[in-house]
Amino acid sequence: MDEQYDVIVMGTGLTECILSGLLSIEGKKVLHMDRNDYYGGESASLNLSQLFKKFRDGEAPTANLGKDRDYNVDLIPKFMMANGELVKILTHTDVTRYLEFKLVAGSYVYREGKIAKVPATEMEAVRSPLMGLFEKRRAKKFFEYVQTYRQEDPTTHQGMDMAITPMDAVYKHFALEAGTIDFIGHALALHLEDSYLSRPALETFERITLYMSSMARWGKSPYLYPLYGLGELPQGFARLSAIYGGTYMLDKPVDEIVYEDGKVVGVRSGSETAKCTQVICDPSYAPDKVHKVARVIRAICLLRGPIPNTDGVDSFQLIIPQNQVQRQNDIYIAGVSASHNVCDKDHYLAIVSTVIETENPQQEIEPGLALLGPIVDKFVSIVDICEPVHNGTKDQVFVSKSYDATSHFETVCDDVKDLYKRITGNDLVLKQRLTQEEEQKEMAGQ
Repeated sequence: MDEQYDVIVMGTGLTECILSGLLSIEGKKVLHMDRNDYYGGESASLNLSQLFKKFRDGEAPTANLGKDRDYNVDLIPKFMMANGELVKILTHTDVTRYLEFKLVAGSYVYREGKIAKVPATEMEAVRSPLMGLFEKRRAKKFFEYVQTYRQEDPTTHQGMDMAITPMDAVYKHFALEAGTIDFIGHALALHLEDSYLSRPALETFERITLYMSSMARWGKSPYLYPLYGLGELPQGFARLSAIYGGTYMLDKPVDEIVYEDGKVVGVRSGSETAKCTQVICDPSYAPDKVHKVARVIRAICLLRGPIPNTDGVDSFQLIIPQNQVQRQNDIYIAGVSASHNVCDKDHYLAIVSTVIETENPQQEIEPGLALLGPIVDKFVSIVDICEPVHNGTKDQVFVSKSYDATSHFETVCDDVKDLYKRITGNDLVLKQRLTQEEEQKEMAGQ
């Protein structure tokens, strides 16, 4: 292991694996290590035995849960926006060739004690119980404004500049009701809490546009999900890195990051030290370089069937906006089933998560758990959300952010782009890469 590498990556979470793949493509010599014996780190998908080992070590799964191999349970529940940055990164790197995706069947929102479907078509919008007739007309005008607004064209502004005007002023302009504002801000723009109301509206406009364009791609919902769970994503990028010469070592403990004159020069595992000029890692490998910004509680629930009031769909996202349950942060529920190859045919998986606000986190997710119907089994985790204290350019140790409570990968992709810029000095430009076959043809023609 006493070899010289350009980059050593520690942790096989999605962020680390994407960067490992991107840097390998660019010709960097990459060593990728993980203390676990499986890919994915914090964003892994576990089979039943691994799930029980992680949450209840020493206890075996009961026979009625089905076969071990039928399960790929995500530790972090997230969906991909069909038109979002992760899909662009997957396409850019051609990692799509290792994965199969399925559309998430529906998007739902909790309102006044009931579950309502987020409208996916004009017809659903007309029939939706989320708004009264007059409010639907006002909302229609608002959405038309969002769709026609162009920052560079003042004739589309109606006297408001979205780069300056706060979002609550835009809502007031269209005289939208509190419930509609909740729905737009949390079910479409996917804000976790309400601080966005005082920020410039352009951010929320871009989020709504992303939701709408993702919805337009497939029609039913804006979300995609990989068959066999989210753990497939880091594995896909790990394969990409390996094709371009990256070296992987699972089940490899990391004992020390080695420095000389304030800069990283290597990583020690036992008596071996691998040399490098840069390190990329998740917060757990560099606890002295991060600070805690929040805590998240997640409850992985095994159910006997689809949750009530979701039309029996095989997958869904359900958002409980914070105002509906007198909180500061939304509660998210992600639901998937055997049709995604993540559990056996007799069970459904629902993961309830939120940012912790009190000394009683279990109580905070109760409104979400109450919507699930009978729960067969439940695995609860509380994790710190950490961010790096420094940007890494001084000592060349670049630490990723923890996976937050959002229900999609847009914040993960923001972190990837930010890290990439600090590591390489260049912006990450996403374009369609040649497929492996096209690359081979091009090389054969030279």
